[in-house]
Amino acid sequence: MCKGLATLPATCMKSAKDIKHKIGFLLHKPEFPPDKEQIKEKTNIAKRASPADVEKWKLSFNNLMNSEAGRTVFTTFLMAEFSQENMEFWKACEKYKMSAPKNMAGKAKQIYDQYIAADALNEVNLDSATREETRQNLSNAGPSCFDNAQQKIFTLMEKDSYRRFLCSKLIQDLSPLPTTTQLSALEKRGGMRGCSENGGA
Repeated sequence: MCKGLATLPATCMKSAKDIKHKIGFLLHKPEFPPDKEQIKEKTNIAKRASPADVEKWKLSFNNLMNSEAGRTVFTTFLMAEFSQENMEFWKACEKYKMSAPKNMAGKAKQIYDQYIAADALNEVNLDSATREETRQNLSNAGPSCFDNAQQKIFTLMEKDSYRRFLCSKLIQDLSPLPTTTQLSALEKRGGMRGCSENGGA
């Protein structure tokens, strides 16, 4: 039996969090999911995004995140993985930085309660040290309150979900066949190896 959370392997903790997010998603999803709206949104995004845009997304995660259409497409992929809270948190942090100083304390508390606090509805996967650092930042909330936590989630998406996104049918449907240069870039990142391991899923 378990002897405490501290003794559990990291993979066990991650699996537990994944299960928690999936259950939470199922409990809070609408009775009638907006499938038609999501399909319409994907179609509109595909029309707005040029082949050149899509190729930029495939070359680097920064390119993807710097594009509004790219973030929307990636969010659609994250929803299928039950991990859209990562993007939602990242976007909330970006919006928070533009808040008026007098409103930052209240907004910081809202973001913390929704995404970082233990058992938060949309809890993101952060280590305990980062959680505690962010909690302490709330006492003097400023523009950099969530910088470390936001960077951790950015890196998590880049190293984990983004690699699977590059192999997904979603991005393949939006892009032409890769050029030799793009294949080389993917191989250097380990992207092509990941695709072959996943059977191109």
